Amino acid sequence: MNYSWIVVSSLLCSVAYGSNLTFPPGFKFGAASASYQVEGAWNVSDKGESIWDRLVHTKPEAIMDLTNGDVTCDSYHLWERDIEMATELGLHFYRFSLSWPRLMPTGFSNKISEDGQKYYNNLIDGLLDKGIEPLVTIFHWDLPQSLQDLGGWMNPLIVDWFEDYARVVFSLFADRVKTWVSINEPVSICDYVYNTGGMAPPIFEPHVAPYVCTKHVLLAHAKAWRIYDEEFRPMYNGEISLAIPLIWHEALSAEHEELAELLRENIAGRYSHPVYSKEGGWPPSLEKHLEEVGKRKGFNKSVLPPFTKEEIDLIRGTYDYYGMNFYTSRLVRKARPGESIGAWPMNGAPDFDAAFEKDPSWVAGYSSWFYVTPEYFRPQIMWLKEKYGDLKFLITENGISTGPGLDDRMRVEYYRDHLKELLLAIHEDGVNVVGFTAWTLMDNFEWNDGLGSKFGLYEVNFTSPQRTRTPRASAHYYKSIIDTHSIPKTIYEN
Repeated sequence: MNYSWIVVSSLLCSVAYGSNLTFPPGFKFGAASASYQVEGAWNVSDKGESIWDRLVHTKPEAIMDLTNGDVTCDSYHLWERDIEMATELGLHFYRFSLSWPRLMPTGFSNKISEDGQKYYNNLIDGLLDKGIEPLVTIFHWDLPQSLQDLGGWMNPLIVDWFEDYARVVFSLFADRVKTWVSINEPVSICDYVYNTGGMAPPIFEPHVAPYVCTKHVLLAHAKAWRIYDEEFRPMYNGEISLAIPLIWHEALSAEHEELAELLRENIAGRYSHPVYSKEGGWPPSLEKHLEEVGKRKGFNKSVLPPFTKEEIDLIRGTYDYYGMNFYTSRLVRKARPGESIGAWPMNGAPDFDAAFEKDPSWVAGYSSWFYVTPEYFRPQIMWLKEKYGDLKFLITENGISTGPGLDDRMRVEYYRDHLKELLLAIHEDGVNVVGFTAWTLMDNFEWNDGLGSKFGLYEVNFTSPQRTRTPRASAHYYKSIIDTHSIPKTIYEN
């Protein structure tokens, strides 16, 4: 299906927009962070080493500005200020993640850290005292190094290790946490990692590893969901799902539409179809293509590992909502003969002979991979609705990287334009979207970009001992949206 009609519809509606800038009753607004990116205190108390600790200390050149997450925002010690910021904004929820090695220093359930428990209990209870819901991500990339030494996500036993970790987490916090993300951005921990070799763990193996990792991540998520559903939901009646990052792939011209659709299946379908489709398993078109890729590479089987009937049944239906992270898009075309293709998922797709381009009109963010494309936010949501039905959607991340400074008009415009597209999906297309999460509450350690890339509603002074947090223009703008439950008609209207 060609989704260009949605883009045209959005543009036409935007011109005449203004009649309904209001969000539905009950719609919730939040902001997010992640443990390694904000906590600091990397070796405080009995915390174990994470794969990101290992990367930044042994390969500091992997980070653009040679910084690390040893201290970053120091949220481990300054958690009360984090709650103050959430309160100042009027957030309905604050999404943060748990550090697996902080809570379980060995990576296994034989040791649970008292100090780790205390930190997360303080944060959860402090948020609840202010009327703010904690939305907790169980895993946001900082795998214990002890488990990576045993193979990490390439070892099938990690499915059981994650199951044990999830059970400990639910036992400690499920009495107060009602919304969970099991695993954040499987695409990042499988595809970014093994296709580039530049993230943690720094392993380059683009042929088989991304697909094996995908299977293990999906099985691990399913085990966690089943534990919650069977052992904790009857008592606490919460919700849990994945948070899947989606990059819209738009055909450069009509002749490339079939290729663009196949790439949508590879990034959205590969991580969604096993969970959200009625039949489960891999997307059929992707399964067929990757079998041919395996033969082309000289393997005697597909590079995509098959599911057993039991595994399909285990994974299918393990969701309570669709967690969607959306930032950017790419134009797609068939690669020319002899053309060098960049690494999936941002710079190209070698297994699909696909090259990526950007529209000259797209505004670039600070990060090298970032282009502003709000016009494709709505088509992406509609693609998911068409594939998997009338799901409940929660936007678990959306935001833009900029340079330093408090007058961040680019971020204000980014949120305005994406939220307008979201309202069109709600009001014009009937999509059930229940909440929106700004990435991020404050500047943080932005992975390979280090401390130079700013995503925060609040600016953080990383040279200050108190890591002073100061609201940007976007923070005031976001607060006005939350206060009025609508998009202001002018950018700086309060």
